[in-house]
Amino acid sequence: MFRRSILPAPTAAVLAAAAALVLATTATTATTATAATAATAPGFLGGADLPPHPSSPWYAGPVTKGLPETTPFCLEGALPAAGGWHRTFGTDVDAGAVQVSVRSASDASAARLAASLERKVATCAADWLRRTPGGTASWQDYGKLAVEEGAHVYGVDTSIPESEPGVHLYGIGRDGSTVTVVMWGQMGHLGDAPVPAFRKTTTTAVNRLNP
Repeated sequence: MFRRSILPAPTAAVLAAAAALVLATTATTATTATAATAATAPGFLGGADLPPHPSSPWYAGPVTKGLPETTPFCLEGALPAAGGWHRTFGTDVDAGAVQVSVRSASDASAARLAASLERKVATCAADWLRRTPGGTASWQDYGKLAVEEGAHVYGVDTSIPESEPGVHLYGIGRDGSTVTVVMWGQMGHLGDAPVPAFRKTTTTAVNRLNP
């Protein structure tokens, strides 16, 4: 004859301990996944994704963790170092570019960062004029782009007497909790800037963040 062992029912304390263990394991897994995501670089542009230059190819530097050594014009103090990655681009002539992407802690914090960067660029020309007696500056809002959680393109034109004018284009966008800003610049004015091509560059940058 076989005897069936009858085990005592688990007590409330045992059940609570088991539940706590499951929750702790889940939390640890989530934290590990978040840390792994933060440690992984977002997708970046390549040189061929930038507006073509008429006399030079674009050269792309490595994707590097952290912020660039020189903060992009107009974005001083606006980019957080935590979660940041960057890539710089150059040509044989006067044109250059940089892309900075930041993995934020949440979609909400990324949305706040993107809005802050947009405000910084939109007020850049006026702020620069206040700091630069005798200079001239203008800016242009080139509108929003329908990509992922959205993107926006701006242009800023600055010059000082007896010096070459400089023009910069900015594309700022977000995909979930990742924000990117692309800055393109060269000597010239807003009328010289390749705006349609740069709008495509910005769209590509945002689409590539989280492949």
